[in-house]
Amino acid sequence: MQPEIKESYRFPKAERLHHRSLVEGLFRLGKSFYEFPFKVTWRKLSQAELEANFRNKLPADIGSLQMMVTVPKKKRHKATDRVLMRRRIREAYRLHRIPLRKELETETSHGTLSLALVYVHDKNLPYAMIEQKMIQLLDKLYARTTSQEK
Repeated sequence: MQPEIKESYRFPKAERLHHRSLVEGLFRLGKSFYEFPFKVTWRKLSQAELEANFRNKLPADIGSLQMMVTVPKKKRHKATDRVLMRRRIREAYRLHRIPLRKELETETSHGTLSLALVYVHDKNLPYAMIEQKMIQLLDKLYARTTSQEK
């Protein structure tokens, strides 16, 4: 009997979008859609396109799925509100990203999917609603990324 392999729910640095060239390319060339209270911008890169974004060599800390969260100061004026919403969004994403990540890791091109979540609502929403919307958002994103390949 094989031991059951548990999926890690950690959110390592490799899954955080932080390289300037990838972030700029995401907002310049990425596709976007709305899933209230989020605006989602995403860009799928093959391994060759990913390597072309860096001068010397590809950094080791780039995962197959990378994400960043933005809560604009224009919508949420207080820093404590922005931090609260960022934490709620990251937590909902962390718990529900596993199927999308598995699908990306089984692809043959095996590049990366960069993802930016921009919170566009002007009020703090409870975690339960953020989690529900995150599930819908990830399902919609999964459908769009898989339909692009065919």
